[in-house]
Order: sequence, then C-alpha cells, then structure tokens
Amino acid sequence: MTVAASHLELLVEEPSMEAFLRGLLPRLLPAGRTFEIHPFQGKSDLLGKLEARLRGYAQWLPADWRLFVVVDRDEEDCRALKQRLEAAASTAGLVTRSRAGAGPWQLVNRIAIEELESWYFGDWDAVRVKYPRVSAHVPQRQGLRDPDAIVGGTWEAFERVMQRHGYFKGGLPKIEVARSIAEHIGPERNRSASFRFFHAALLEALA
Repeated sequence: MTVAASHLELLVEEPSMEAFLRGLLPRLLPAGRTFEIHPFQGKSDLLGKLEARLRGYAQWLPADWRLFVVVDRDEEDCRALKQRLEAAASTAGLVTRSRAGAGPWQLVNRIAIEELESWYFGDWDAVRVKYPRVSAHVPQRQGLRDPDAIVGGTWEAFERVMQRHGYFKGGLPKIEVARSIAEHIGPERNRSASFRFFHAALLEALA
C-alpha cells in the first residue's frame, strides 16, 4: 500500500528552478505537508553527484517521503537522460515511479523540456500577470506554439520575447523571473507536457 507523502525532497540542477518551485509548491501542497529543495551548481554537478546522494537517502528515507529529481533536457536525448537518472536511482537501491508499476515508489525523475522557461511559455497568462506589456498572442507565434518544441534554447527565446516588449534590456534575471512567475502559474492550464508530467507526479505523491 502506498503511503501519501508528508514531505518532498527535490534535487534540482540550479537556483532558478529552486526559486520557481519555492514560489509554486506552497500553493499546491495541502496543509501540513512540507518540502525542501536542494540546488546544484548546474546539470553536470547534479548528475555527477546524484548516485552518491541517492545512496545516502536510501539508508534512511521514511516511508512517507518522496524524492523528486528535476533536470533540464537541454539538447540531450530525452530517453537516454531518463535512463541515466533511472539507473542512478536503481543502483542506489531506490524504487522509482517508472519501475514500481502499481506498487509504491520512493523517487520520480522529471525532465523540463527543454528548460524551465518552457514551463513559462506553457502558461503565458501567468507571465502576463507579472509582465503585462507582453502580447497575449505570443503562444500563437510560429516556433512558440508547442512549449516543449521550441528550438535554439528556451531561455534565449523567452529573453528575446521579453526584451522585444521592453523588459530586461540588460539580460534575463533568471532567479527573479522564476520566483515572480511561479506565484501565478496555474497547473491545470499549463500547455507544457513536461510540466504536466511533473504536476501529475506531484499529485500522485500527495494523494
């Protein structure tokens, strides 16, 4: 029998994802549930240390805790990246959601495709609450219609759009933007498939 999670531990590759999740999760978690986020110094740092970190968790993880590992796909093959994450968890002795079948799981791997900013494009209404000068028609533009299929770098595309509308002429302040947009994200309306997969796993862990 699966025990509902009372606490979430999230391993993320850098501080902007940490800022985003710290803005989002308090609005989604039921009362009395807690979380902690552990940022790394980039994707290579997280992947290099992941197995050792997971071995540590495997020694003491309570039955009502869940681990989330969240990384950007960047330009990697998504399937190969997922297999690498799954292998690290398996070697550490943790049961992942992908391998648990209908049984209880301890850890879920989630990939932002291709970067965190794709989740912003997935909920453009949330962006416009904080940055009202941006056009409501941005998600209909060619190359931006599918948040998870934007080519050439999602954060670069987001920065270009914002600068075109008069924001961040000196460059995108990724942590500040992550924190501000997260406060307005509506999970049910987000069009990014990778965000929806993350949100579904979150709901499953808490159920």
